[in-house]
Amino acid sequence: MRFHKFILSTTAIVVAQPAWAETAVVTEDGDEVIIVTASRSEQPLSETGRSITVINQERIERTQSVAVVDLLRNVPGVTFARNGGIGTSTSVFIRGADSNQTVALIDGVKLNDPSSPGGGFNFGNLLTGNISRIEVLRGSQSVIWGSQAIGGVINTITREPTEDLSINARAEYGYRDTGQVVGNVSGRFGPVAASIGAGYYRSDGFSAFNEERGATESDGYRNFGANGKLEISLNEAVSLDLRGYYSDGRTDIDGFVFANGVFGLADTPEVSNVEEFVGYSGLNISLLDGRFRNRFAFAYTSIKRDNFNLDVQTFDALGRNERFEYQGIFDISDMFSATIGAETEKSKYRSGSGDSASNFTAEIDSIYGQLSITPVEGLTANAGIRYDDHSSFGGETTFAGDIVYSPNQGNTTFRASYGEGFRVPSLFQLFSSFGNNTLDPETSKSWDAGITQKLIDGKVEVSATLFRRNSRNLIDFIGCPVQTGICENRPSGTYDNVDRARAQGVELGMTVRPVEALTWSLNYGLVDTEDRETGLTLPRRPKHSVNASLDYDWSFGLKTGATITHVGSQFDNGSNTREVAGYVTVDLRAAMPITDNIEVYGRVDNLFDEEYETIFRYGTPGRSAFAGVRLRY
Repeated sequence: MRFHKFILSTTAIVVAQPAWAETAVVTEDGDEVIIVTASRSEQPLSETGRSITVINQERIERTQSVAVVDLLRNVPGVTFARNGGIGTSTSVFIRGADSNQTVALIDGVKLNDPSSPGGGFNFGNLLTGNISRIEVLRGSQSVIWGSQAIGGVINTITREPTEDLSINARAEYGYRDTGQVVGNVSGRFGPVAASIGAGYYRSDGFSAFNEERGATESDGYRNFGANGKLEISLNEAVSLDLRGYYSDGRTDIDGFVFANGVFGLADTPEVSNVEEFVGYSGLNISLLDGRFRNRFAFAYTSIKRDNFNLDVQTFDALGRNERFEYQGIFDISDMFSATIGAETEKSKYRSGSGDSASNFTAEIDSIYGQLSITPVEGLTANAGIRYDDHSSFGGETTFAGDIVYSPNQGNTTFRASYGEGFRVPSLFQLFSSFGNNTLDPETSKSWDAGITQKLIDGKVEVSATLFRRNSRNLIDFIGCPVQTGICENRPSGTYDNVDRARAQGVELGMTVRPVEALTWSLNYGLVDTEDRETGLTLPRRPKHSVNASLDYDWSFGLKTGATITHVGSQFDNGSNTREVAGYVTVDLRAAMPITDNIEVYGRVDNLFDEEYETIFRYGTPGRSAFAGVRLRY
């Protein structure tokens, strides 16, 4: 199915049946949407000029998505590439930025992996489980989030503690013996509010090596995850905040082998294990009648990865981050608010085990500040600066600013932002046998500007955003035919700052709600990327993506919906000699309450069994059906 069929299918759904709600919400239940990703503290969405999409709990439950990337791909300007099914290596690209240039968070704690070659985060094991909210910030934002925030920030937030006892659980089964069970309990017990949950997922899966290209065996996956939050109120001004997240995934993978005189991707018995742990402890102190809010915290991340081939270990790595941080927010007056912060972070990387293990560390100290001003109703401007001092390459200063203005209580909203980003070289790029400890950080400068307009008493909302980002000092692997300069004693090659890139484009959106029960949304992303050294397109960055969704809530309780996703063609390599065709998928879903506390649901993904790839030769799921039950008490 290609683009012209996508247009016909979209038109047919709009005419034939009703359905659904846009990811970029402006209000929830009539209240102002509060976000935390733009400034690392609670802030109304109407007071930031940043491009932010909020995927709320209702949206997550409606789509019934299992993997977080299946939600992210419906955000304008966001695409992903995956080496097979759920659990395999998965990269997310925001406005054409490399996946290593995206900050991934769980409950505000960085997930990026110091043990990976580029220091980025593998989204393959990140399941929706007990995630209740996802905020996607598009554009460079290193002033608040530091290293890697060149493309943007993805903040996944687990279920919050509730005042009353609340129990949520669901179970589902379907395609290729796939099953999932998830549960969460929350409530308040005197001064302690808690939210604790866990989940298990398993599937026989399909071959990571595309079955349409001759694969014969399935690559299964299983994952156990857990989440927890404790909020302890010591008094009206002081509280403790404890958070934890755990994921243990085991994935069958395929690899490259030499067979029949050809070296290429094929079925293999390899297995990849990934164990992730995130911990956070914070002390919150509110002073001056709540006008000066302080947070002292320690955050810890550990990601352990190992691969086995027929019980022989072929890979072993451990990456850890330890971060101490302080943030203060001072409401100077009704017009001014200031944010200040300081951080110190130590990253550790171990490869191998025993006497042959390699251990690397790096530290980075940071300070930042941001001032927010609201001179008149409807107008807010934010400006900030950050300085980072790295133990290897020295200092880096970044700036950012944004403005948002609505002259008519939110019916028309103008937004604009400028941001600078940087990414420190990974520990592998600095210190491994291929490393170069003279590397400079990658840097970026980006801007965007947009408008959102509500029409017909808010029943129609349209938006448009232009963006551009220029990146410099991009790090790439180079060959070393001559052993001089940085190539000295590097016969197999090394890393160097050798590249520049540009990404520019437009994001368009429309949401139509003619009646309360019916919602239709459509968004389009154009991302035009260029390697400024070669003039070629960056690999695995499709230029066009379109998403259309419809939902309808029937009067007798049935909820029905459909989503159509089109992703355009893309080049799979930097030389632009290998192209991966574009594709269109259609997903259907329905849910029906049985009682006030029990709901049954089901979905069909890839309804027309589209054959497609996001990476050359790697498989994707065909038509698949699932059914489940959800309980709420």
